[in-house]
Amino acid sequence: MKQQEVAVTVDSVVFCNANNEFKVLLIKRKNDPYGGQWALPGGYINESEDLQTAAKRELEEETGVAVKTMEQVRAFGAPGRDPRGRTISIAFVSRIFCEEELKAGDDAGEASWVSIDDLPELAFDHAEIIEAAKNYL
Repeated sequence: MKQQEVAVTVDSVVFCNANNEFKVLLIKRKNDPYGGQWALPGGYINESEDLQTAAKRELEEETGVAVKTMEQVRAFGAPGRDPRGRTISIAFVSRIFCEEELKAGDDAGEASWVSIDDLPELAFDHAEIIEAAKNYL
């Protein structure tokens, strides 16, 4: 049996409660797959990083937001979740209590706080990841 190539990524679900409105931090993807579509901040881990370090780095690179703490929610690895190939994503959740100023960067064209009651169509399986993070909390 041939060894399958598997990519490992991290995704960050950052919740903010501002004025009794629950929001989640999303980025608009610059590149394909799903270019121009909203998604969670995240990306591939570097060989020398642990998972949480990678999640914090990707979050800061794509949104300008630095968090002190995040908790691992679970892994997402359904076949076909990423059109580029077999990808397993480890999702992390953070809570912050203010809408920090956002600065889109890296492969994010935009970053925005979005009401969890009014989510746009999301790339990959990110709606499922947000739901799991809500249930985790």
